[in-house]
Amino acid sequence: MGVVLIVIFVGAYLIYYFSFSMNNLPEGELIKKENSPNNTYTVKLYRANGVATTSYTLRGEVFNNKNKESKNIYWGYDEEKDTVTWKNDRTVTINNHALDVEKDKYDFRRE
Repeated sequence: MGVVLIVIFVGAYLIYYFSFSMNNLPEGELIKKENSPNNTYTVKLYRANGVATTSYTLRGEVFNNKNKESKNIYWGYDEEKDTVTWKNDRTVTINNHALDVEKDKYDFRRE
């Protein structure tokens, strides 16, 4: 019984990691970089080419210029726009989705 539970747990984790985690997104081609007003953060947008049956995706990555860490905060599907505006040094709007770069994420798969 324990082995079955372990197999189910590992299978569920792998499905989550490859289907829903923002840590395993395609890199794509860099199309835009925008610095926050105080240059604390830089948002980089990447366009990943869809295959024959899917459209382009847009990945947004925030880079902390002080500690040199980065993380994905935006994952949009079928988006041609690449609009980035900073409201303040922590809040960025990407294609009409306002995000606090320290705690928020947008992922079209979770809508």
